[in-house]
Amino acid sequence: MHNISQRQASDAMPTDKSEHARFWRDARFRDMECMRATFITHEFSPHSHDTFSIGSIEAGCQMAMIRGAREMTGPGALYLINPGETHDGQPGAEDGYRYRMIYPDTQVFTEILEDVSGKVLHGAPSFQRQLISDPHLAEQFCRAHRAIEEGASALEGEESMYTVLLEIFSRHGAQIVAPPDHAEPMGVRRARDYIDAHYEEEISLDLLARIAGLSRAHLIRAFRKHYFITPHAYQTDLRIRRARRLLRRGAAPSETAMICGFADQAHLTRHFKARTGVTPAVFRAG
Repeated sequence: MHNISQRQASDAMPTDKSEHARFWRDARFRDMECMRATFITHEFSPHSHDTFSIGSIEAGCQMAMIRGAREMTGPGALYLINPGETHDGQPGAEDGYRYRMIYPDTQVFTEILEDVSGKVLHGAPSFQRQLISDPHLAEQFCRAHRAIEEGASALEGEESMYTVLLEIFSRHGAQIVAPPDHAEPMGVRRARDYIDAHYEEEISLDLLARIAGLSRAHLIRAFRKHYFITPHAYQTDLRIRRARRLLRRGAAPSETAMICGFADQAHLTRHFKARTGVTPAVFRAG
C-alpha cells in the first residue's frame, strides 16, 4: 500500500483553487495523448484505456481503485496502468490533487523502449504493479512532462521523456506473453464477448444472463469479480473508448454520440468527462 497521511497531503496541496485540465497530443511521440490537470471534486468513473496510462501526482492526494484494491497516493507515487485495466480516481482530500499523465499505445511504448535500449522486446511490455512509490522517478517523470508541455526543443523533450520511460520500465516493468485465462468462467466470458460485439446497441441484463447461463444477480457479481466492473459500466466504457478513436479522427461530438449508442451529445459528454476528465470537444481539439 502507498497510503499517505493527511498532513503529508496538506503540505503538498495544489496551488490552484479551481479545477482545470489541459489535454494535447504530442507529434514528437506519434501524437501520444498527454494531460496535466488539477481536480478538486471531479471523480473518475471506473474505466480503462486502449493505451498505457503513465503518470505521477505533483501535489495533493488521490484515492484510486485498481485491480479491485483501493489506495491513496500522493507526490512520489507513479501510476503504471496497463491497457485494458479498470481503474477510477477521486480526490483524497478536500483540496484535491494535481497530476501529469501520458497515454502511449503499446506499439509506441515498445518502439520507444527498443530505440532507447537498443534491445528487442520479446513479448509485450507490462507492469505488474500499478501504484508504486518511487520519488526519484516520479520527479524525473514530472520534469520530462513539463519539458514537453512547455515546448522544450525537440532534442531536449524527446531525450528527457525517452530516458525516464526506459528507466521506469527497467525498474518496474516486464515483458509479458500472456497465457490464456483458463480460470475465467465461460459463461461470464460469453457475456463479455456479447457486449464486445454489440456495445453500441441496447442490451438487457436478462439477455446477458441467458447468454451466460446465470441468474441476473449472479452475473453481475461474477462479472465484477473477474473484470472489476459491472456489465453496464463495461458497455459504457467500450462506448467511450470507441468515441475517443472517432474524435481523434475529427468526428463531431454529435455524430460520435449517435454512432456509439449514446442518447444524445449531452449523454456522451457526461460519461466522457467522467472517464477522461475533459469534454469531447476539448479532447477532439487537443
